[in-house]
Formats: sequence, structure tokens, C-alpha cells
Amino acid sequence: MNREGKVSMDRRAIVLAALSPARGGAHTPVQVQKLLFLVDKKVAHLVGGPFFDFQPYHYGPFDRRVYDEIEALATVGQADIRRGSPWKEYLLTPEGQQRGEEIFSGLHPEAQTFIDSASRFVRSLSFQDLVQAIYKAFPDMRECSVFQDP
Repeated sequence: MNREGKVSMDRRAIVLAALSPARGGAHTPVQVQKLLFLVDKKVAHLVGGPFFDFQPYHYGPFDRRVYDEIEALATVGQADIRRGSPWKEYLLTPEGQQRGEEIFSGLHPEAQTFIDSASRFVRSLSFQDLVQAIYKAFPDMRECSVFQDP
């Protein structure tokens, strides 16, 4: 916290806060990318962002730094990266969960509501449905897509 009692936000902090509503649940690569994209697009003004530079890529908005931040969190014991099948899975450790909840609780209430809802949204959809939902809401992110609609 800074001297005004507000949480200081940076990329690592927003990743912790965004992953914390899952309460230890795992995110696939597409889920974590789209969750942080939505945070940057919809509530950046409430959380001191945007924090990433998402660009259109094969399956919609992508920024390699999302993975870099989770890898950095893993090196300090706040995130776990599991080698799932067919994709990696990203989740917070108990230490990361506690820190993420502290950060989350310091966010603007509107940001809290949005992040909680977005977290549930991205984790509730299949890969295909999530990519399609993002393309529908943000058609400019389809530009470099290799994803084919059914």
C-alpha cells in the first residue's frame, strides 16, 4: 500500500488480483490472456491501467508479458504453472491467493465486481466459445486470427 492507504498497482499486482476470484482454480492460457485483456479494456481507468499491450494474434488478443508476469510470480512462490494436457494451467499458490485477495480488496468496488464476473465468464466457456465471444465483442482482435468459426 502507498502512503494514502491505496494499493499500488503494477502488472504483477493486477495479475494477482485478477486470478484471485478463482480461489485456487486454474486458468488455461486463453483464459488468462482474455481475462487480463478484459480488465485492461473495461476497468483500466479504475485500477491504474492499462497494464498490457494486447495485440491481435492467432486466437485473439495476446501479450507475452502476461505469461512473463505469471512466471515471475511462480519464481517467488505466488503462482503455480502446471504442465496440463493439452495446455499449461496457471493458478495462484496459497501465498499468491492471500496476496491477490489483499490487492483485490483494495480495488474500486466496480473493478472488483467486473473482475469477479470476468473471471467466472472466461472460466465458464470452452476455448472455442471464449475466442468467439471475444471476437464478437472486439472484432479488431480477429485481425491475425488462425481460428476458424465452425
